[in-house]
Amino acid sequence: MKPTLILCCFLIIFSCNKEKTILEKPSFLIGKWIRVEKADSTLTLETWHKNFTGEGITLKGKDTTFYEQMEIINLKDTLYLKVTGVNETATLFKFTKQTDTSFICENLENEFPTKIKYYLENKLLKAEVSNNDFKIDFVFKKR
Repeated sequence: MKPTLILCCFLIIFSCNKEKTILEKPSFLIGKWIRVEKADSTLTLETWHKNFTGEGITLKGKDTTFYEQMEIINLKDTLYLKVTGVNETATLFKFTKQTDTSFICENLENEFPTKIKYYLENKLLKAEVSNNDFKIDFVFKKR
C-alpha cells in the first residue's frame, strides 16, 4: 500500500510542476529604425508597432524599391515572423531561438532567406538575413 501512495504523491507533484511555455514577443523591436552603414544612396527604414506588426521600406530618392509587411504571430503555441509583400503569399519563419534581446527564425523551404536573426547591440538593432550561401547584414539606429 505504501509504494502505491508514494507513487500517487509523486505523480501529483510531477503533474502540478509542469512548466507552461510562455511566448514572449520581442519588445526590443518596437520603434522607428533607420539603416546606417549603407553602401549606396538608398534609405532603408523599419518600423515596429506595439502590436508587433511592422513595415520595412527601401527608398531611392522618392521611389520605393522594396516594401514588406511583417508581423509576429502565435500559431499553435509557437511564434512566427510572418512576412508579406515580397512573395505572392505570406512567408512564415518559425522562431527557433530567443532571448530578451535577440531571436532567430527559420524557414528552410524558402529560397532566400532561410534564416532571419534580429538582435540588439549597443542600442543598435541588427538584422541578418541569410541562407547557406549568402548573408545580408542590416544595422539600424532609432530615429
